[in-house]
Amino acid sequence: MALFNHANQSHIDSYYVASAGEIPDYPRLDGSLDCDVCVVGGGLAGISAALNLAERGFSVVLLEGSKLGHAASGRNGGQVINGYACDMDTIAKALGETAAKTVWDMSLEAIQIIEDRVERHGIDCDWARGHVVAAVSPKKFNELVAWQANAERRFGYRDYTLWDKATLRSHLDSPRYAGGLYDALGGHIHPLKYALGLARAAVAAGVQIFEQTPVSRIEQGAQTHAHTARGVVSCRQLVLAANVFVDGLAPELGRKIMPVGTYVITTEPLGEERARSLINLNFAVADNQFVLDYYRLTADHRLLFGGKVSYSGLPPSNVKEAMKRDMLRVFPQLADVNIEHGWGGFVDITMNRAPHWGRLSPNVYFCQGFSGHGVAVTGLAGRLIAEAIAKESERLDLFARINHSPFPGGKLLRMPSLVLGMAWYRLQDYF
Repeated sequence: MALFNHANQSHIDSYYVASAGEIPDYPRLDGSLDCDVCVVGGGLAGISAALNLAERGFSVVLLEGSKLGHAASGRNGGQVINGYACDMDTIAKALGETAAKTVWDMSLEAIQIIEDRVERHGIDCDWARGHVVAAVSPKKFNELVAWQANAERRFGYRDYTLWDKATLRSHLDSPRYAGGLYDALGGHIHPLKYALGLARAAVAAGVQIFEQTPVSRIEQGAQTHAHTARGVVSCRQLVLAANVFVDGLAPELGRKIMPVGTYVITTEPLGEERARSLINLNFAVADNQFVLDYYRLTADHRLLFGGKVSYSGLPPSNVKEAMKRDMLRVFPQLADVNIEHGWGGFVDITMNRAPHWGRLSPNVYFCQGFSGHGVAVTGLAGRLIAEAIAKESERLDLFARINHSPFPGGKLLRMPSLVLGMAWYRLQDYF
């Protein structure tokens, strides 16, 4: 099975699918429906928007072209991180320092949304607190020192703890790092279990979900229509949460995101003792390189390891072998361990890595551009869109003020242009 297949109508072969338990099948749309809000896209953002809207009393139909959580939402690293994929200076430059503080606080709200949903709906998704940003050099560690001071001074954030090399090594058995920044608020989850749990909660709240129902076109107007192969949904409000698949429906949105390949492996079960010898406090880890490694332990004591971003869309010839080589740079003591699962997929990025949320027209809303940082803030996007549809638009309007440029080069040249541009940033990891 191809790693990247926009026409794929099922889940790819991944650890998450193998460990998610029974994955329900929702029906295809066959006929016409009318509702208050139609949500296009069955990932974390779309499901979150649908659930929030149903809880506010709207009738909601969700259309997913494949399976719920099929794309980035169900195959990512599962890391729950504060902030956004861009640095906060990008947001402060766009919105001002006061508004940047508000946006930062909303990223913390996004993490709390996960905890609240897990508790309220009894979602078994292996939710665990704790996240570390690890530095591969003294220079990179100094960047973490500066960021901790910056976060406390500008945003009043005091949940960071700096760990020097020895302290980090006492909790993370890798010789690779010069130190790290521990965040008590962040954490990690099984993202597919979480997405499926949110979907169950959405159905219980009244959302009608249809899978294997790609939307072929939308008609905008006072009454908006989402057309599918065997039916149409008429609605007063429409939400586009399709990310890398949005281009055919709204090219003006597609021009402002780019699909980027990411890759993940999981080891065979290591046993609890060996797994905890690697990361004894069960936190998730990401380094602060431009092309970063990220990893964590799973609930069944495997190491889940991700990285190797591809801006060309071309996967490595052997994902398991390529990713194991990267894993051994971090944990050389795992040379004897077998890799059981290896997979990849697209995430969508924006030029400035800031989230791209707002309105396409007065009654068509969108969220995209999570840029690899979406496990938490997809829930925030869903909440803010629901607020805006309920005539409480101030918070969504704040994000809509962030300017987003299209990727240069058009459809033919934008990917080669991005590959060339990113090569320069990759070089900075070596200095």
